[in-house]
Amino acid sequence: MRQLPFKATLLAFAVFCATAQAADLKIGVAEALSGGAAQYGVAIRNGLELAADEINAAGGINGNKIQLIVADEQGKKEEAINVFKKLIFQDQVLMVFGPTLSNSAQAGDPIAQAGKTVAFGTSNTADGITSIGDYVFRNSVTEADVLPETIKIAVKKAGITKVAVLYGNDDVFTKSGYDNFKKALDDLKIPVTTTETFAKGDVDFKAQLTKIKASGADAIVLSALLAEGAPIMVQARQLGLAVPFIGGNGMNSAKVFDLAKGQSDNLYVGSPWSLSNATPENVKFIKGYNDKYKVAPDQFAAQAYDAMYIAAQAIKAVKLSGNLPADRTALRDALPAVKWSGATGAFQFRRATDKAGKPAGYDAQQVPIVSVTRGAEFVIEK
Repeated sequence: MRQLPFKATLLAFAVFCATAQAADLKIGVAEALSGGAAQYGVAIRNGLELAADEINAAGGINGNKIQLIVADEQGKKEEAINVFKKLIFQDQVLMVFGPTLSNSAQAGDPIAQAGKTVAFGTSNTADGITSIGDYVFRNSVTEADVLPETIKIAVKKAGITKVAVLYGNDDVFTKSGYDNFKKALDDLKIPVTTTETFAKGDVDFKAQLTKIKASGADAIVLSALLAEGAPIMVQARQLGLAVPFIGGNGMNSAKVFDLAKGQSDNLYVGSPWSLSNATPENVKFIKGYNDKYKVAPDQFAAQAYDAMYIAAQAIKAVKLSGNLPADRTALRDALPAVKWSGATGAFQFRRATDKAGKPAGYDAQQVPIVSVTRGAEFVIEK
């Protein structure tokens, strides 16, 4: 048998060592890919995949390639629990992105906390999510931070003096939105003419909107997901209610233009991200997303895209040992120090507290951009 020359043998050994040291970084993705929340979850998965593909194409993280383990949590609390258990204990992922809705996060994140595995929310904005524990992170700016600014800009631009409030009363996210809207309205001393509610799955909102119309409100403050929020806008216009809407995070999606069937004008929303923001990082993201998916991105895709890069910075700073529990904790310890400037602008984490005031998980610290819908686009307001 012919032996390789010494130099060739040495080179082959070096290649073998490099290959042996490189490994797939298994990262869980728990998102709503079916059901009513899929309009958010699919965009989130796409944003994560786009960023992971870019990172892998550039050589990965310290030579290791990202492998996304994607699971559909259907926007349901029980499925979020099942999916988190599978990803953490069966698939042995390093961390988990998701779930999509705040309701699901309230159910799934305690599994991650108990398993000492980072749960990184990119779309959860309800109060109390990060109080679950110190393995819970999010780069989605809370409604408490965004809504006051959204109201201020809407009042200034539309000359609003009194509002009606309409919110979903059976969902963690929409109820939290209502609480934060109410506080902001109280702080700004804006009178509320009437407060109306609805439930998830409702399709007829004419009774509530008729009361709102009779109340003489200058605008409707709406805490809703798109499935109910878009039909509310359509039915309001059908009743002759041409007043502006002030929406929360759930209404900040380009899908509102399709779902509201041409009745989406004058919707004010706040977010760190806007399709109209022409920073180099955002332009690169928008082009990459358009090229890959043949559709314009939304806030949820942008936040997911940035989240992958934020996590990558933390993983890069960690010397992975192959001991999964130790690596998971090391990643938890590295994440809070990450600062990043991406599609959603300059980002850093802020420590949250639990109900007892003790340090818990980590929230996003970013400046919101307020936009209003005109035609089929979001226009930045200042």
